[in-house]
Amino acid sequence: MKIRIAYHTEYTYEQEVSFSPHLFRLFPRADYFLGVESVSFRTNAGADVQYRRDIFDNEIARCFYPGKNRVLEAALEIELDVRERNAFHFLLERHAVDFPFQYKEEEKIVLEPFLAVGGETVSLPFWTPQASPAFTVTALVELNEALFANIQYERREDGPARPPAETLALRSGACRDFAVLLAAVLRSLGIAARLASGYLCEFGESEKRAQGALHAWVEAYIPGAGWLGMDPTNGVLCNHNHITAAVGLTPGDITPVDGIYYGKTHVPSVMTAGLEMIQCDR
Repeated sequence: MKIRIAYHTEYTYEQEVSFSPHLFRLFPRADYFLGVESVSFRTNAGADVQYRRDIFDNEIARCFYPGKNRVLEAALEIELDVRERNAFHFLLERHAVDFPFQYKEEEKIVLEPFLAVGGETVSLPFWTPQASPAFTVTALVELNEALFANIQYERREDGPARPPAETLALRSGACRDFAVLLAAVLRSLGIAARLASGYLCEFGESEKRAQGALHAWVEAYIPGAGWLGMDPTNGVLCNHNHITAAVGLTPGDITPVDGIYYGKTHVPSVMTAGLEMIQCDR
């Protein structure tokens, strides 16, 4: 399947301002199921654009802006070759078949940062794991579906992700709130989890929450399955329709656009963004 993605964002300020270096985490992470055929990225004229890989091996554009401007814009056009992927096509390692499970010592060494819970244990009032032993995949699917069924989706274009306790109190949230909550629950259960952001592309199928917008979800490390994508906003495991652009520990690690402006006082601004995804014949 060929997919063309076009993304554009623009920040317009009431007066000229200076800009910090900006990071753009918009570039799909290629793998066996995803081939990147072409990429075109542009931003303000005169900007110094440096392409790098960050600490999580995400491909990023680091942009430096000379002088002042009233507008900061960025546009990305990419063409992808996507292979169909079955989200359940894996065989768990013996030590991970039953839930709860324990990682091997060599796994813990690598996964330690993704297991940290920050001193806070998060549990859900509307879901508890089945009595041990339970099949790990069944437990994860039920957890994912419980979040989808009990948290109302709201489209919130800007603002940071809410803490898990706030999302639970409100019983509503944007996709980034769902993701932060699920990651916290997984880590509390002893499962390594990282946040992910990117694109949700589905054509000719039932409509999904956050479809047609930049999206966020979670990847849990399950021995035998690897980094297993879980989309609690839609209550599904991730397949080829989830195109990952960035992974990380915290919401700040996966923010699609990251930077600030400098001004002597607060300068009002307006942000606009557009995302178009087209399935191509060729």
